Amino acid sequence: MITGFIIWSLVSVILSGIGISALISKKPVGFFTGVKPPEVKDTEKYNHSVAALWFAYAILIEICGIPLLFLEQNSAGFVPVIFGVVAITIAVCIVYLRIEKKYRLPDGGKNCEKT
Repeated sequence: MITGFIIWSLVSVILSGIGISALISKKPVGFFTGVKPPEVKDTEKYNHSVAALWFAYAILIEICGIPLLFLEQNSAGFVPVIFGVVAITIAVCIVYLRIEKKYRLPDGGKNCEKT
């Protein structure tokens, strides 16, 4: 299953690329697809937190894929790997919501003056 692990690793690289993009962005970055990024107090710290979350997600996904190197195709050993990915993804979403809550402007930016 080396081919499977290579593909799995490419997904991790893509997730890291999203993290790099978030790290260098000058505007607040979104996390969920199709959802506008929030108005935040400190864009740089918010983006760095989101980037760190993407990097952690990529590393955890990569670690979760290590069993692919040792399992045979159609093995029942894939079930814990898939459940692990689901659990990691849910945890990442929860952590992002906490990051957003920490940096979001109290009124969503509706009453602040734009400069």
